Parts: sequence; C-alpha cells; structure tokens
Amino acid sequence: MNRRKFIGALGLAGAGAAVSTAGAQTASQAQVNWRLVSSFPNSIDTVFDAPVEMADRIREASGGKFDIKVYAAGEIVGGLEVLDAVQDGTVEAGHTISSYFIGKDPTFGISTGLPFGMNARQQTSWMMQGGGLDLLREFFAKSNIVNFPCGNTGTQMGGWLRKEINSVEDLDGLKFRIGGLAGRALSKLGVVPQQVPASDIYTSLERGTIDAAEWVGPYDDEKLGLNAVAPYYYYPGFWEGGAQVDLLVNKAAWDALSPEYQAMLTAAAAEAHVNLTAKYDARNPAALRRLVAAGAQLKPYPTDVMQASFEAVKDVMAEIAAENEDFAKIYEHYTAWQRDQYFWSSIADARYDVFMVGAMQAQSNQ
Repeated sequence: MNRRKFIGALGLAGAGAAVSTAGAQTASQAQVNWRLVSSFPNSIDTVFDAPVEMADRIREASGGKFDIKVYAAGEIVGGLEVLDAVQDGTVEAGHTISSYFIGKDPTFGISTGLPFGMNARQQTSWMMQGGGLDLLREFFAKSNIVNFPCGNTGTQMGGWLRKEINSVEDLDGLKFRIGGLAGRALSKLGVVPQQVPASDIYTSLERGTIDAAEWVGPYDDEKLGLNAVAPYYYYPGFWEGGAQVDLLVNKAAWDALSPEYQAMLTAAAAEAHVNLTAKYDARNPAALRRLVAAGAQLKPYPTDVMQASFEAVKDVMAEIAAENEDFAKIYEHYTAWQRDQYFWSSIADARYDVFMVGAMQAQSNQ
C-alpha cells in the first residue's frame, strides 16, 4: 500500500474516531433546558442578540441537548429584576448591565465599568488576564451567581442636550437623565440626575421635563429619534469607559451542568463578548453620519467640564470605598490595572490613534 495513502487513511480514521467519540459524549449528556431573561427589549437588537447568539452556539455544539431560551425584558421579569430572578432561581440565567443594581451594592457597578474607568479593551484585559473576573466572582457568589463578561458597548456618547454646555457653570440645575455612580458624581456639580426609562426619554425631552439624556451611542440612539428634540449630541460618555454587559448564571444551575456543558457556555459567552463590541464598532459610524445629516450637532464636552467631573468621580469613589469593604478591595485592584493600561496605551495606541485620526481626516479632505 502507498505509504502516503496509508498515513492519510490513519489520519482520517483518527479524525473519524475523535468525531465519533465527541458525538457519543454529547449523545450521552442529559437534556438541559434553561430560561435566560434579558434586561433589554428585542428592539435593542445589538445587545439583545448577544445571548441569543450564545444560545444558538450552545444548541449547535450540544446537538440541541443544552437548550437556552432567551426572553426579552418584561416577558418573565422586568429589566431591573434580572439579578433577583437569577439569584433566587426563578430562571437559570440573565443578561444585564450589573450597574443597574448598585442600589443593592455599588460593587456591582465595577463589573459594568466605572466613570472615567477603563475602556472596553482594557476592561476585558483586566477581567480575563488581570484577575478581575476572579475578584468579581467572589463578590457575585454572595448573591448565588456565577458571572461572565458577555459583551461591551465600547465608549459611549455623552448624551443629547437641549442647550449647549460651555462651562462647568452650565451644569448647575441641569436635569439630566443619568443614573448610577455617574449621576451621584455629577450631582456634586449641580446636575439633577433623573431616572427615565428609554421609552419615555423622547417625550420627556420634548416637554422639557428633562434637559438632557444619555442612552448608548449612535446606532441605538438613532432609534429613539432624540435629535428631533435635543439637537446637541455631546461626547464622550465618561460614565463608563466601556459598558460591559454580564451573563449571570444561578450557582446551583451552573453546578448541575456537566463539565462539557460548562465549557460550551464559557466559550459561547466569550465569543458573544467579543462580537458585541465588534457590532457596535461596525454599526456606529454610519448611524452617526445619518444623525448628523438629520441635524444632530456634535459637541465635545469642554475640558473644564471633563476635569471637574473627573474630580467629582474621584471623591465619590473614595466615599464609597470608605464605607464598603468589597468595593474598596476590588476598586484598588481595578485602578492599579488601569494605571498600567494607560501607561502602555500612552506609548502605543494613543499616539498611533491620534496620528491616524489626523491622517484619515486629511485624506478625506483631499
């Protein structure tokens, strides 16, 4: 027999055996059916589709034996009830922004990202390689939850405003739809934080009930049509350097999974995490151009506003750390990693990006 054909036959036989073994292992697995609740409506397709794609991947890998059905906000529980539903076992999993739950404990906000915190790439670095995920899992375990990074919006826009902001003084009395830790910090500068659901932002701006509102970025913001009632579109959003979205899994449900199913879920969540950022980067440029063509006026926040906000955030972080041991422990680790990341970024990425922005603009003007 030809030696090459013989070796090839052995290779095919080995591959066939591996596939057969993997297929047999999957076939021997028990049927697992989970429910996953999202904090988002399915109209916010960029974020909502992340757990849907994750579930599809797991279903495919398991031959349909590990099936996760995804429910939009309100179908089983409200968007702000996701953590409770996962914690008490009403559902097996949830997909949410953990900073929604800082009223329970501000430490949840670190998983999403902090005001003037790390950008999406740096946050992922901290989570995956810097020990951040281990620290946060110790914290989430107190709520009977195993957490996974499952998406990041990247740096967001700074919101829609009915009037221009030229100095820190213009923030005084500004009724701003913004919550969480950023709202607490901006209140030190005279901002009046407002809690308004996405469905009511347009009418609240139109009627003057609020003066400003932040949502996400061009692709998602365009759907709300806010440029018709608040023409000034400010940037950047500094409420998070990049907002991470989390997959929350009930601890008992996780422990009941076989090692193979646990590996599938871990891998599929990681894929969804990367893909969500890629989607926003792919969709935001065209959406921003459409918004500007429709009348949106892009405005950078003045430097003194950014600096004053930065100092206010530092004060708030110090206040929380002084009274919350979990927050203090993780925040210290987070900020140490952030300093290293921006040291490295200042040498490589920042210089490169600044040059390329200028080069691309010059090329466009030719």
